[in-house]
Amino acid sequence: MSRARPELDGDLVARLRAAGCVFAEDEARLLGQATSDSALRAVLVARRLAGEPLEHVLGWVAFGGRRLMVEPGVFVPRRRTEFLADQARALVRDGAVVVDLCCGSGAVAAAAADAARVRLYAADIDPVAVACARRNLAGTGAVVAEGDLDAPLPRSLRRRVDVLVANVPYVPSGAVASMPPEAREHEPRGTLDGGADGLDMVRRLVGAAPRWLASGGSVLFEIGADQAASAAEAVRCAGLVPQVRHCDEREATVVVGTTTD
Repeated sequence: MSRARPELDGDLVARLRAAGCVFAEDEARLLGQATSDSALRAVLVARRLAGEPLEHVLGWVAFGGRRLMVEPGVFVPRRRTEFLADQARALVRDGAVVVDLCCGSGAVAAAAADAARVRLYAADIDPVAVACARRNLAGTGAVVAEGDLDAPLPRSLRRRVDVLVANVPYVPSGAVASMPPEAREHEPRGTLDGGADGLDMVRRLVGAAPRWLASGGSVLFEIGADQAASAAEAVRCAGLVPQVRHCDEREATVVVGTTTD
């Protein structure tokens, strides 16, 4: 016998909808389930109505079939990034060395750890994100370090990484202002702003990748569909073989660069 869903608070649904929440019914249900304390629930609702991301309000995000902790100030992994995680998982084999740069909450790294027994490393420049990733990756054996892009990786990993994945920022600087307020006002700008054409961090990533990748290793990153050709050319210029993959369902584009030696 199926269990009936709890009755929705119609007034809350209306308030959420008026605040611009597209999935007001779902959000009202999640907020109602978050706590049995009415005073605390009122605080959570007020935060959401003020524009704070629902995931920050709840303290978690659903990603790839898992519930991951995500704190205020940490980039919220999007559903489309599950496609990046899927592409990384497809490359992972037992014993592989996997590195997740710009790891944020550790969502993609967690997906890789689910796929196989791997040696996992993750890094982010933001200490709040690093602390969050360490909690989400607890029990995986992951080493999570704080630092700029690949700077904190141990030199012993050079030419030994099988999968290097990064959810780099790729929104052009001029387009950040048009993003939803919950993103531009509540997530670090550095997790969104990819420079004039959105590819600044892509170029840094693919420029660094050859010194870390093992023979046959791959670097993967998410990008906008209209940026894919330029991103693939950057991969080619770094001496890697590019491949562009797209998922219509998630409206996601991933570029893969593989070593030739």
